[in-house]
Amino acid sequence: MKNSIFKKHLIFRIVYPIVMAIITTLLVFFFDLTNGPLILFIFLMIGVAAFIALCVFLLNKKILFKIIAWFGFIAYSITMLVFSHPSEIYKSAVDFDNPEKTEVLTLANGKIQGVYNKDKTVQVYAGIPYAKAPVGDLRWKEPVDAENWDGVLDCSKFKAKCMQDSSNAITNTLTDIYAERWWNPYLISTPEIIMSEDCLYLNVWKPNTTETNLPVIVYIHGGSLARGFSGFYAYNGETTAKQNVIMITIAYRLGIFGYFAHEDLKAESPNHTTGNYGLLDQIKALEWVQNNIESFGGDKSNVTIAGESAGSSSVSALCTSPLAHGLFKRAIGESSSVVLKKAPHTFRELDAAYEQGNEFMKEQKCETIDELRKLPASQIVKTKYEPNEMTLDGYALNRYPYQVYEAGENNEEELLNGCNTMESDAFVIPTYLLSGQPQTNLSNIKERLVQEFGENHANQMLNLYNLKTDDDAFKTFLDIISVYWFVYPHYSWSKFAVKSGVKTYKYLFSKQNGYYKSYHSGEMVYCYGNLNRDPRTYRYNKSDYELSDIMVKYRTNFAKTGDPNGDGNPEWNLYNPSDAKIIQFDNEVKTIEDPYKDLYPIFDEIMEE
Repeated sequence: MKNSIFKKHLIFRIVYPIVMAIITTLLVFFFDLTNGPLILFIFLMIGVAAFIALCVFLLNKKILFKIIAWFGFIAYSITMLVFSHPSEIYKSAVDFDNPEKTEVLTLANGKIQGVYNKDKTVQVYAGIPYAKAPVGDLRWKEPVDAENWDGVLDCSKFKAKCMQDSSNAITNTLTDIYAERWWNPYLISTPEIIMSEDCLYLNVWKPNTTETNLPVIVYIHGGSLARGFSGFYAYNGETTAKQNVIMITIAYRLGIFGYFAHEDLKAESPNHTTGNYGLLDQIKALEWVQNNIESFGGDKSNVTIAGESAGSSSVSALCTSPLAHGLFKRAIGESSSVVLKKAPHTFRELDAAYEQGNEFMKEQKCETIDELRKLPASQIVKTKYEPNEMTLDGYALNRYPYQVYEAGENNEEELLNGCNTMESDAFVIPTYLLSGQPQTNLSNIKERLVQEFGENHANQMLNLYNLKTDDDAFKTFLDIISVYWFVYPHYSWSKFAVKSGVKTYKYLFSKQNGYYKSYHSGEMVYCYGNLNRDPRTYRYNKSDYELSDIMVKYRTNFAKTGDPNGDGNPEWNLYNPSDAKIIQFDNEVKTIEDPYKDLYPIFDEIMEE
């Protein structure tokens, strides 16, 4: 008897706490994935504590009571997780309650009223329509000018984000764990932004000044042309506006709604276009800027377009679109470009776009475009096909972008562009983690490079590196993929731009911090002065804020004059491909030799094959 009681106590004291620790960790992990409300997490943890107390009470009771308790706990936990979904909202244009309203402005389509920031140095106007809602018969058609409205439009909140399939929560969490080298669950629920097909709106941050002829930055968000939101904190425009520059962020159709291509759509279009609806939205927004920016005190002849990732690909495409000619003066691109002979992403051939479009029609069991237009957006957004590439439609893009540069007919006068040192980590590492394959090491790096680039080029690449450890191989593979996907496209864009007479400034962002480090998109919060808006501000220290101040000045100076220099910052020289000198953003801002310059000739060869 004593031995039996001893065993029970041994199980309770050693095995049971381990089991409960595992269960509690899993519950927290899944709660973190679902981004549920904090109150439900509290109830979930109360349930865990109550169950532990109940198990102590039932220690010497019959097994039936213990089984009932376990099933009750499991049912309770599942119920909490099922209901742990964040609320859906229209996000406020400012991050505090009861902001003061601005004076009423009159635009081409009607009157608007926004809100002031906290210190009243900036006026914010969110959710201004720049085109009619692309719904019903307007789905997969060129954007149409916004209609006039009566009364004063309330512009105190961002509008819905465009229809998009949710990003993979598990992949995002694995990336977080890798980024921070530890799992730091974020248990404060962040409400989801309402999603709608009616999403063609833009947001304006203007200095609270009576000055006119202010320079303008129009920002195009990234997200693989498949997801994203124009009101995301990383490119909030308040800090930019405090530099006496108007900042605008725009939404545009994404994924299947923005880049679906089909022969029947081309046939019905008066412009014989298909596959570039998101790009056409961006052009329509730039037209809106030309027609309305003077009402905000802006100079329509001094507009800079900017973007990151797929937004940067879009910027590079806009630099070569005949429809965008005269709509902007300068361009800023971060971490993507389609100005090269074989774009690795965000661009495809029209035949491939048609092929995917026909497969999408079959998936949806539709014979005609009219049938497809009648399907609910919530159904078709779940398609397994994700058209997230622009194409040569003959209208928005009538030549390959590099060909436009070769002819010297690109649209921008000055270009500021660059990328980060760890661009591919967030893409490559989760792919191998989820697939169960080993990460790249000395034994498999050549095989993987051969798969990507062929044996000859793989050998050329490996000859540039002295690999001694698995860690060397791992970092080298990530470096080479980063160059192929992101860095080389910027080298190509810069090279073509310089040759066509564009004043070009090129950078490399390598700043390490508590999370984003120099991963893809890691520079955004620095560029627009939004480190303090990151939900996890502990990631940053004094050096991060100092670097951000410099980067904001470079960017706003560039928007004002086409030259980023001034304000006592380190000199940023014009880019010359022959000397391979670029500016580096790190703890120290300085001019360096491009660390990837020896890889570029190899990729030049690949582009010619």
